[in-house]
Amino acid sequence: MIPAISLSTNIAVTTNITATSTPKAHKHKRPLDSTLKSLTKAGKLGEALRVIESSPSKSVVSEPDLEAYSLFLHSCISRKSLEHGQRLYLHLLLSRDKGNYDLLKNPTIKTKFITLFSVCGLIDEALGVFEDGLEHELVPESVWVAMAIGFSKNGHSKEALLIYCAMLSRLVQPGNFAFSMALKACADLCELRVGKAVHAQIIKCNEETDQVVNNALLRLYTECGCFDEVLRVFEEMPQQNVVSWNSLIAGFVHRKQVFESLDTFRRMQGEEIGFSWVTLTTVLPVCSQLTVLNSGKEIHAQIVKSTRKPDVPVLNSLVDMYAKCGATDYSRRVFDGMQSKDLTSWNTMLTGYAVNGCLQKAMEIFNEMVECGIRPDAVTFIALLSGCSHAGLTDEGQRLFNKMKKNYGLSPSVEHYACLVDMLGRAGRIKEALEVVKFMPMKPIGSIWGSLLNSCRLHGNVSLGMWGNVKIVRDMMERRGMKKEAGCSWVQIKNRIHTFVAGGGFEFRNSAEYKKVWNQLMDAMEEIGYVPNTGVVLHDVNEATKSIWLCGHSERLATVFSLIHSSAGAPIRITKNLRVCVDCHTWMKIVSSVTRRVIVLRDTNRFHHFRGGACSCKDYW
Repeated sequence: MIPAISLSTNIAVTTNITATSTPKAHKHKRPLDSTLKSLTKAGKLGEALRVIESSPSKSVVSEPDLEAYSLFLHSCISRKSLEHGQRLYLHLLLSRDKGNYDLLKNPTIKTKFITLFSVCGLIDEALGVFEDGLEHELVPESVWVAMAIGFSKNGHSKEALLIYCAMLSRLVQPGNFAFSMALKACADLCELRVGKAVHAQIIKCNEETDQVVNNALLRLYTECGCFDEVLRVFEEMPQQNVVSWNSLIAGFVHRKQVFESLDTFRRMQGEEIGFSWVTLTTVLPVCSQLTVLNSGKEIHAQIVKSTRKPDVPVLNSLVDMYAKCGATDYSRRVFDGMQSKDLTSWNTMLTGYAVNGCLQKAMEIFNEMVECGIRPDAVTFIALLSGCSHAGLTDEGQRLFNKMKKNYGLSPSVEHYACLVDMLGRAGRIKEALEVVKFMPMKPIGSIWGSLLNSCRLHGNVSLGMWGNVKIVRDMMERRGMKKEAGCSWVQIKNRIHTFVAGGGFEFRNSAEYKKVWNQLMDAMEEIGYVPNTGVVLHDVNEATKSIWLCGHSERLATVFSLIHSSAGAPIRITKNLRVCVDCHTWMKIVSSVTRRVIVLRDTNRFHHFRGGACSCKDYW
């Protein structure tokens, strides 16, 4: 006995029905003329339908050629030919009314009509086919599942699950086909309780679980955040395919275990599982987040070698990966090579230029997309306004902000107002920024107040000598168990990612190779006249201690490590989880000059491209 599943509902599904068996048709079946099959296979559905409609009426006991009708409906489904399907359905209804053989009772034909109407978006018509005769017939699993899939594909996952529950109430034994459908609906709804009940049914079922069901279980537990169950199901599967590995990778990403997700992808490749485009659209954002350009390039190489043509989402992810690794030239090559682009493609390229400080190129992309008839959206303007803010183009940014509503009918959101406030504040126009906050049509969010405070700090409107108050705040944070996020930076050397924490890395800092490179850098810097800016250390300690602490900032450790372990002249790419401090920014500029290296530093705000003693941000960030 299958355990019952309860689910609240607002739609009626008939369940208290006495099932009766369908009388067996007599075996006097006369095959429809082979012309019908030939025309159907040739795609000539109109001519095939005319053959059906003009054929002589069959007697009550004469069953039409089921295979021919099934083939015809299959062709209608694959071509989404609603008109031909509707005409056939009407023909069969009229034939039934004349007392001829009722082909609509046949589960195969019934299932195909439900599927046809569902894929064409006519869910009510599909439901009508499903309910026709439901009270008097023993409906097999295939028909119930077809109706549930129809609901699911049209965005009605709850109704799909209700169909499954109604099927159980009719004592129809579910199999793998029904299980996979029910689990998909549970995953779409994040219905963990019902999903676990279905899992219990699967375990009690005599039928051996197939890979589709196991993959559906993986997706359910991934969507519901139950990663222990994901691992358990994955390890217990007799064999895993690409979909299984995709679910495992997505599970790690869902838990923000990005390093583990990348390792799992490498393990997947090592076992020669292959990949799907879904795999790559999951892994490429991980490469973007970690700024691991080498790994991203390896994936790009696999795309190029693939015999399949990459879809637009994969190429969008590739454009994004290169941009977020600071390699906008590569981004543009992929973007220009795309045969078709959607709005996301344009926004991704535009945002990539903006965060890398190439605002002129971002504006060129914006103008080009408008000329191509692509209508910009809210994301487009967030990228442009943020870019203007970091580039100091306040007037241009205000002009774009005003164009949103006037030219494109877009009402600015709180994120757009945050960009405007930040833009005005960075330019020292703090009173104007406050006016924007005062009259904006929604409540300010935390980032807006943070932008104002940062602007005040930049322009000397906040005193930094309030150590008593600083201590009070720190003590309060400690009592409440709150901790300031530690500065962390990482670099990729070959295929390994190396992480550094501010004040850490004692073994590395005490090594002979570190001391040699560090001393060479400091000697060169002293000749140039570099003096540490200890004002960025917000602790009440002496100047000597502040200077020592600055030496231990994570981005400096990552830079020295890269100088030691990368080939001469190779660009250095560093990612930091916090905003780079003023002194580290100065330090990086000098290092790029004395080592003749390009250093690309990505912090939480933007990219900094250090080259020959200068930064792409022009010291405005």
